[in-house]
Amino acid sequence: MKFRKLLLLTLVLSLWGGTMLFADATSQRVRVILNGSELDDSGIFTDGKSYLSIRQIANNLQSIVLWDDSSKKVTIYKPNVHMFLFQDTKIFGNVNKGDKLSFKVFAQIDDLKTEISAVKVTIANPSGNESLIQSNNVSIDKDNFWYRTDDYDYKFDSTGKYTINFYMKVAGMDDWKLVSEKTITSNAK
Repeated sequence: MKFRKLLLLTLVLSLWGGTMLFADATSQRVRVILNGSELDDSGIFTDGKSYLSIRQIANNLQSIVLWDDSSKKVTIYKPNVHMFLFQDTKIFGNVNKGDKLSFKVFAQIDDLKTEISAVKVTIANPSGNESLIQSNNVSIDKDNFWYRTDDYDYKFDSTGKYTINFYMKVAGMDDWKLVSEKTITSNAK
């Protein structure tokens, strides 16, 4: 009796292992490089098609991803967000280490195809520490609008890349979606 169970178990494991080897031979992992950076989740290539993580691709492209479970549908929205940084009336993009500036962020948003309830603008220093510049609830009923923050005082303590981040909150949802970034380079004096 034990011999039959052992034989049956060996047969099942052999079939399962062979099936897994066959499945692995028909599909291959592929590295996905997006804008020069490799994504964490690799894709799968099988039957002449590549399968990629929609959420990871959309997040890296700074898009809004919505999942409708009832219809099993994924919708991706990519609004155009152009940001300009103003110190008084002068546009800037680079600073010197140690500069303390009072600036505002001006954003032009168009091609907005989903309803949003709030926007948020932050600044992240070269270490990745993020500070809130401004956040507001909005009621937008068109596909384009302008957004301007109040003056914000900030000291650029170190050299490197500072990132201005523009987030949107989709109406009826709680999480923020990053939809645009603007880089400020801080150089040594």
